[in-house]
Amino acid sequence: MVIITTLLCYFLTTATTPPNASFKITKGTNIAHWLSQGKKRGNLRANFFTENDVIKIKALGFDHIRLPIDEEQMWDEENNKNQEAFQLLENAINWCEKHQLKVIVDLHILRSHHFNAKEKPLWTDEKEQLKFFDLWKDLSNTLKGFSNELVAYELMNEAVADDPEQWNSLLNKAFAEIRQIEPERTIIIGSNMWQSVDTFVDLKVPKNDPNIILSFHYYKPFLFSHYKTSWTELKNYTGPVNYPGIIVTQKNLKKLSPEAKKIAQQWAGKNFDIRFIEKSIQAPIKKAKELNLALYCGEFGIFNTTPKKDRLKWYEDIVSVLQKNNIGYANWNYKSNSFGLINDDGTENDKLIEIIVNK
Repeated sequence: MVIITTLLCYFLTTATTPPNASFKITKGTNIAHWLSQGKKRGNLRANFFTENDVIKIKALGFDHIRLPIDEEQMWDEENNKNQEAFQLLENAINWCEKHQLKVIVDLHILRSHHFNAKEKPLWTDEKEQLKFFDLWKDLSNTLKGFSNELVAYELMNEAVADDPEQWNSLLNKAFAEIRQIEPERTIIIGSNMWQSVDTFVDLKVPKNDPNIILSFHYYKPFLFSHYKTSWTELKNYTGPVNYPGIIVTQKNLKKLSPEAKKIAQQWAGKNFDIRFIEKSIQAPIKKAKELNLALYCGEFGIFNTTPKKDRLKWYEDIVSVLQKNNIGYANWNYKSNSFGLINDDGTENDKLIEIIVNK
């Protein structure tokens, strides 16, 4: 009876062993505006992110970086590698290996797909889909010499397909292409529509593969996280915002111009706090548990136009919820005046760093 009980306990423990044993991550930061979403080239690009940054990130208490790369920086239009950009990528991985940081290589923006573009040929043009697979085969063949414990791949950042089955089909085909080259590399897969927590129910994950991490991004409530951002319609919202509590009161709503009122209407009178955050991420938590896969929040952040006290409280709440639910995370982002831990002039946002690292 003792033997049977012991064996039962063993199998139950094995069945719920934390997945992705070779690639464990807890706290990270995004290296934005370097090999992605940036115009710097030559020495300006090379000097934006160096080994000293890797040393700093490790010293701050992080265990990984998420490294976005864009097609237009890494390959020309004939799919030929930009050797300088690839050398920077490999340099970064080597620095991280030297200083004991892990790396997620994230294919961030494609010529055929930008998450905020009106036209996205990736979903309608078979040639663009085959090109997407070729990019990943090229990346995989280039990076396969790095250990599975050091490097993971993120298939694509913030897929935005009108039909979730378009993304499901594409991700499963791309996944299969990588598996032909690297059977055990950890691959990170996000949900459709900007990796929203609200679309996880539609996500179809490749079956019977333990080397997968599911990923979501978190910028809720959007009126607060992207307050007055120039690239969204919120640039026309002139009213105040508040967190935690009622983000826009009905009283303040009435004072707005018709245009601003139209923008703010969907958030008016609604309460946002730590309980809202935890409730809103239950769909990805449920799917990860069902599939016995690790869960990751690859981006979260608040633009610096929001009131500082409220902004820092939001960060405290999201980090608390993620850690409570054993969800690894990477804030957006490491170095910028808008979302960054480090400002463009090199000064540190000490309180924000303290919250994100939460030593």
